[in-house]
Amino acid sequence: MSKAVRIHETGGPEVLKWEDVETEGPGSGEALVRHTAVGLNYIDVYHRSGLYPLPALPAVIGMEGAGIVEAVSEGVEKVAVGDRVAYAAPPPGAYAEKRLISADRLVAVPEGIDDVTAAAMMLKGMTAQYLLRCTHPVKSGETILVHAAAGGVGMILCQWASHLGVRVIGTVGSEAKVEHAKTHGCDYALLYDDGGYVNEIEVITEGRGVDVVYDGVGSETFDSSLESLSMLGHLVSFGQTSGPVEPVELGLLSAKSATLTRPVLFHYTESRGDLVAAANELFDVVGRGVVRIEVSGTCPLADAAEAHRDLESRLTTGSTVLIP
Repeated sequence: MSKAVRIHETGGPEVLKWEDVETEGPGSGEALVRHTAVGLNYIDVYHRSGLYPLPALPAVIGMEGAGIVEAVSEGVEKVAVGDRVAYAAPPPGAYAEKRLISADRLVAVPEGIDDVTAAAMMLKGMTAQYLLRCTHPVKSGETILVHAAAGGVGMILCQWASHLGVRVIGTVGSEAKVEHAKTHGCDYALLYDDGGYVNEIEVITEGRGVDVVYDGVGSETFDSSLESLSMLGHLVSFGQTSGPVEPVELGLLSAKSATLTRPVLFHYTESRGDLVAAANELFDVVGRGVVRIEVSGTCPLADAAEAHRDLESRLTTGSTVLIP
C-alpha cells in the first residue's frame, strides 16, 4: 500500500484527495518507480478540471516525475532496478509515491542533475526543445515572442532561444516578473495585461513584427499574437492557461500569409528514439549551464491542492515541485 493524490470527480483544487492506493508489480514492459520528486504542470489542472477528459475516475493525475526504479518486468532492458530515472509522458499517474509506467518512457538522469531539478525540467524542457528545434526551428537573427516568459516553459524557452542567437521578446503578467524574465533570456519583457505590448513590439521590430510567436496562454493572447506576427510569420499555439482558443476563421491568416500550428509534446516524443534524443539535448544544455532550471519552490505532494491554487492564480515563476 502507498499514497497518491486522486480525483473522484473533476472540479477545483478541492477535488484532489490524498489516499491509500494499491501498487501492483510491473506488468509486461513496465517498471515500478518510487518517486522522489513530481513536477507540477498546467496540464495537471486541465485533467483535474475536466478540460482534458481522463479515461475513467477515480484517477491519479500528473505527467512528470523523477525517482528510482524499484522493479521491472521480465525482458525489460531499457532500465534496471536502482536506476535514477525521469519521465514526462502519458498516461497520467505521477501524483503518487509509487507508480507503474512503461519502461520505454523512462530516461536515465545524468549525474550532476538532482531529482528535484529533473522533475522540474522534463515536461517543460522537452516542450521548449520541440518548439525551438522542431515545430519552428529558430535561426540566429530571428525575433520571437514568448508569452508567459516568466513561467516554467517560458524561462527555459527564452534562455535556450537566446543561446541560439535569437532576439527574444517576452510577455509577463506583472511588474515583479519583468526583471525575472530579463535575467532568463529576454531582451525585452513587456506586460501583456495592459494591452499595449503589440505597439511596443511594432516599435522594437521597426514595424516588421516577429518571426514566430510561442503562445501557451491561449484565448487571452491569441488575437494579439496574430497582430504581432511579421509577414509569413508563424503562430505556435501550444497551450491554453487562460482558456481554449475559439474556432479560428482561416481567412484571418491571409492578411500576413501566416501559419498556425497547435502542437503537442507527446506526438514529438512518441518513438523511443525521439524521446531519448529530446531528453539528451535538454540534459546537455542544462548540464552546460546554457539553461538554468528555476525551481520556485517545493511542496509536499499531499498538499497538491494548494500548489494548484498558486499555479492558477499566476503567483508562481519557474517550476514548482511536489515531494512525496
